[in-house]
Amino acid sequence: MRRLIVNGDDFGASLGINRGIVEAHERGVLTSASLMVDGPAAADAVTRARANPVLSLGLHLELDSSEPGRAAAQCDRQLARFLELTGASPTHVDSHHDLHRDPRVLPHVLALARSAGVPVRGHSTVRHVGKFYGQWGGATHADQIGVDGFLRVLDAEIGPDVTELSCHPGYSDVGFHSSYRAEREIELRTLCDPALRRAILERGITLIGFRDVSQRVAALTTEVP
Repeated sequence: MRRLIVNGDDFGASLGINRGIVEAHERGVLTSASLMVDGPAAADAVTRARANPVLSLGLHLELDSSEPGRAAAQCDRQLARFLELTGASPTHVDSHHDLHRDPRVLPHVLALARSAGVPVRGHSTVRHVGKFYGQWGGATHADQIGVDGFLRVLDAEIGPDVTELSCHPGYSDVGFHSSYRAEREIELRTLCDPALRRAILERGITLIGFRDVSQRVAALTTEVP
């Protein structure tokens, strides 16, 4: 059985991103989101998540690559903040700009995830695919994040078990500074397009959230090689 998790990153970064992620969940194919607990709209994100209890909610760590020695303290504090905001453990762990992949940081992130009993992006039996992204070389590549682009990534990358495809839907906010702005709204339209859901079902793929991943899979967060 092929199962797909569609995860929205940056939940809590802005009100517009929160709106987009929840809309992509309610009207589209998004099944999970990763919360930035220090984001200016983190409290709003948690309120929206509570109104959508099927949405799996993970921890999107913000880590300082210039001071990797502080990673353990950063992880502990942000997990505590997640628990304070939500009253529950995260369903998964990942990080902003994938900084948890830094070998100086990764052991601390894996330790945090093991203590919570949840998978870390790229380090569990849930395969991560990050190719649904619409900007490189300083230019927007809208075709990459349209319905056809999503399906090209799916057809090329999805495996026989559980795959996570990360995405970044949202609305642009006045005052929110990000190099990835217009692309978020394109992603949102794609994720909410009824043709996308039909195409996923036609391929025999089941949409799930991280909450639906078995305890056995969640516990298989791997050690540092």
